[in-house]
Amino acid sequence: MADTNSSGLIDKITALCKRRGFVFPSSELYGGLANVWDFGPVGILLKNNIRDLWWKHFVSDRDDMVGIDASAILRPEVWAASGHVSGFNDAMVDCKECRNRLRADHLIEDVIPEKKVEGLSYPQLDKIISENKIKCPKCGKSNWTKVRKFSQLVEVKIGVLEEGKDLAYLRGEIAQGIFLNFKNVVNSTRVKIPFGIAQVGKAYRNEVTMGQFIHRTFEFDLMEFEYFIKSENWEEIYEMWRDEMWKWALSLGIKEENLRWREHGEFERSFYSNKTMDIEYKYPFGWKEMFGIAYRSDYDLSNHTEKSGKDLSYNDPITGTSFIPHVVEPTFGLSRLTGITLFNAYTEVGDRVLLKLDPKLAPYKVAVFPLLANKPDLVVKAKDIYHKLKTNFVCVWDDRGNIGKRYFAQDEIGTPWCVTVDFQTLEDDTVTVRDRDTSEQERVSVEKLPEYFTSKLEK
Repeated sequence: MADTNSSGLIDKITALCKRRGFVFPSSELYGGLANVWDFGPVGILLKNNIRDLWWKHFVSDRDDMVGIDASAILRPEVWAASGHVSGFNDAMVDCKECRNRLRADHLIEDVIPEKKVEGLSYPQLDKIISENKIKCPKCGKSNWTKVRKFSQLVEVKIGVLEEGKDLAYLRGEIAQGIFLNFKNVVNSTRVKIPFGIAQVGKAYRNEVTMGQFIHRTFEFDLMEFEYFIKSENWEEIYEMWRDEMWKWALSLGIKEENLRWREHGEFERSFYSNKTMDIEYKYPFGWKEMFGIAYRSDYDLSNHTEKSGKDLSYNDPITGTSFIPHVVEPTFGLSRLTGITLFNAYTEVGDRVLLKLDPKLAPYKVAVFPLLANKPDLVVKAKDIYHKLKTNFVCVWDDRGNIGKRYFAQDEIGTPWCVTVDFQTLEDDTVTVRDRDTSEQERVSVEKLPEYFTSKLEK
């Protein structure tokens, strides 16, 4: 069983991720950059597998969905019109002793979990911190500034000359690029309401409280779609997507007992949402958001119509009427979900560590080894099998160290099956296939390996 101690398990998974090439601290040569991470050779395979499965399920396999890839840099007018300049803020508080900066609601909830602080004013938050003598988790002192507003939008300056640079923002959400392109998509495709526009891309948030490995970071990947509908049946469509989101989470092998729905309270909801619910995952450090679904009504398209002066209404080809569509928005944190799959799969059996990833998520499906790296006949045969399997499966080659160490490494990466070419292979053209989860081995004909692995992956 895995260590359930919060910091202990996070430390183990962080170390595993660096050791095996899942995730590295960013800018490490220069001391690192807090809450910014780089995905390594193995981590990018895992993340891309999740992304591709999501795109297939929610976009490619459907007739009512199209995709776009919008810019991450948008004009400041976009964020003013969307309400993010005035409404995309956290309540911030600083420790006067050590300058530790925290979100006021997180500070209170970590010390007094039963305290509900959503919707409280800044003076009310100040009063709770003062009356409960809440201490700084970093230095242990209780000497705080007043709670104040902290913008999550990340400013950038663009232009050639320093004195002539213009203000822009890195996107704090990927939805606005979809709303800005609503008319372009309608005019260039055959979509009819109800339909969705999907996107996968990076977002940036200057959040006060970050950390907990890759759960909350400055830069992160989102998978999201805006589903455009008539207003009268939004509740039915909302529930349909809730059901789809839950089923898709389970299809990834995430344990159902570690998932739950939680609805946002009135004052907790984002300024653009009329109803928001999250699928939360039970981390070792508590329940945290994994996916979210919001009913944004006609907030965005109406605001952009008003502020831009451009008509973003939809002309119904059947009724001939024109209206501003409403929107249901399912959002999936790709970076966050990649981390969740690691927590979900991490398993300790004695001194053995393995990632019990669903095979369709595994970075490599098959590892191929020669039993001995110094035996040319075994190496040549193993290389031949490796290259043939690579045409149909994502495979990895390993001839370092002894066979036990190779198994150990592949267990930590999450590779479901290891193929070993030994001396018997040279006699009868069979190999040993080892199962990651059970450590059981069986002999399989080289000729039947593609069929063998295909059947395993289809289960």
